[in-house]
Amino acid sequence: MIKIFKNLKKRDWAYVLVCVILVFAQVWLDLKMPDYTQKLTQSVSSGSIDMGDVGRNGAMMLLCAAGSLAAAIGCGFFASRVAANFAKTLREVLFNRIMSFSSSEINRFSTPSLITRTTNDVVQMQMLIAMGLQVAIKAPVTAVWAICRISASSVEWTTAVLVCVIMLVAIVVSLVFIAFPKFKEIQKLTDSLNNVTRENISGVRVVRAFNAEDYQEEKFDGVNKAITHNHLFTSRIMGVMMPVMTVAMNGLTLAIYWIGAYLINGAAVPERAEVIGNMTAFTQYALQVVGAFMMLVVIFIMVPRTMVSAKRICEVADTEPSVVFPENKAEKKGEGTIEFRNVSFSYQDTSEKCLSDISFKINKGETFAIIGATGTGKSTLVNLIPRFYDVSSGEILIDGVNVRDYSEEQLESLVSVAPQKATLFMGDIKDNITYGCREEVSDNDERISRALSISGSDFVNTIDGGIHAPVAQGGTNFSGGQKQRLSIARAVFKNAEIMIFDDTFSALDYKTDMLVRKALRENLSDTTVIIVAQRIGTIKNADRILVLSDGKAAGLGTHEELLENCPVYREIALSQLSEKELEGKEMN
Repeated sequence: MIKIFKNLKKRDWAYVLVCVILVFAQVWLDLKMPDYTQKLTQSVSSGSIDMGDVGRNGAMMLLCAAGSLAAAIGCGFFASRVAANFAKTLREVLFNRIMSFSSSEINRFSTPSLITRTTNDVVQMQMLIAMGLQVAIKAPVTAVWAICRISASSVEWTTAVLVCVIMLVAIVVSLVFIAFPKFKEIQKLTDSLNNVTRENISGVRVVRAFNAEDYQEEKFDGVNKAITHNHLFTSRIMGVMMPVMTVAMNGLTLAIYWIGAYLINGAAVPERAEVIGNMTAFTQYALQVVGAFMMLVVIFIMVPRTMVSAKRICEVADTEPSVVFPENKAEKKGEGTIEFRNVSFSYQDTSEKCLSDISFKINKGETFAIIGATGTGKSTLVNLIPRFYDVSSGEILIDGVNVRDYSEEQLESLVSVAPQKATLFMGDIKDNITYGCREEVSDNDERISRALSISGSDFVNTIDGGIHAPVAQGGTNFSGGQKQRLSIARAVFKNAEIMIFDDTFSALDYKTDMLVRKALRENLSDTTVIIVAQRIGTIKNADRILVLSDGKAAGLGTHEELLENCPVYREIALSQLSEKELEGKEMN
């Protein structure tokens, strides 16, 4: 947990030092007030009351109280600044680290868990900092300082306080030890709760379509009850602390007065006023000691859960991305060629190869298609080009240079991807099409119109607002086909040397599919285009087609060549078209 505090900046450490100084000032002022109470009590007990002494001692007590209040307010102000800055820094660290992750690390942690770690776990740390700087420092300082002040008064009173403190420490440590495993489980269950909630909300249409509300409610109730039971257990355990503290405080007060009565009876009459004054001051000191431990209880309730949160945050922050880009830029040739040399790939969770010994070369300006049954590794193969994953063996070359040798900026400028799942961001259509581009490029309306025209997104001109029409989160206010066309427009607008369309034509009707492919051929003749598709009609006119089967290359060639020489391709073609259609004219 200490490791995570390295994220505190110099300014934050300065604020922490100010908080420590203010806490010491506050404790000194709090412990000074019993001295004036002692003087007032001795004055009253002696039988001769001097109103001047009462006024002076009372004024000093009020002054100490006002000073303590001012110190507490100042400490709270700086503590909140430290906590807020620390949380901001942690979120930045986590976000930047997550953004550097490849798909392998994202899959390993899972999206709901990363969200929980960036929000809930960071909030736990923020609360601990805010409370800790005010309470965790003040409580032990108050306890130690007060014990030192009272240790010279009476051995009997001091012994009573020490016995009470030892009992409290033993009880608090025992309860924290029992509750800690449950706090750890709560954070994991929070991940599961977020996962189930996210799944239900994102898939609400499917849930309703299959009348599965009861089934989803059972899943949610299972996780919800588990996290509720854990919270109840920890709350009950920690709830014992306050009653114990109250009993300890009242019991200690009773012990002090009982010992005080014994001391008063044994003292000479002239000395009794001094003993009574000491007893009054000692009572206040003792109550401040117990009060300090009561404040520590709040921290002890938070610490176990915060320790789990700190560990979870460090797990993400300390995870090195498997895909690392070099700092030095490789020499760009601008050819747009791609070559796979004996490429094999397997996911981290399994030793089974998803792709095995794939080799081929794509020339500049060529339209290269990839087809195969579901699960044969088509999307995985194209995801290796922009390094969403790194190959397990072999190498991928762009313009004769290994993709591992390109800087991140270079590789991103070379490759444009329209992913299998069309993703739109909240904003407007223009923001989504020009996503990631420089401002001077984003304002090029002619280039935007060209991208919309090539992608068949003419519907944009018919809706209110045109390219400034709002886009809801996830593009939920557009149909699947419209989202895919806008995704294609975004890839076209980037104007990269290599464009990858990963099954982005699947939601388009045949006519729109044909028109978009025709526009791509006519307008992007110098661009290397890779199309992943399930439909024969989508890839039939490609310059070359790669057929995948069980992660291996089953065939490579034109449509006609594959019909003759590749049984896998012919089987796929016959499942979609009749013999007569295959032997007839080529589809557009």
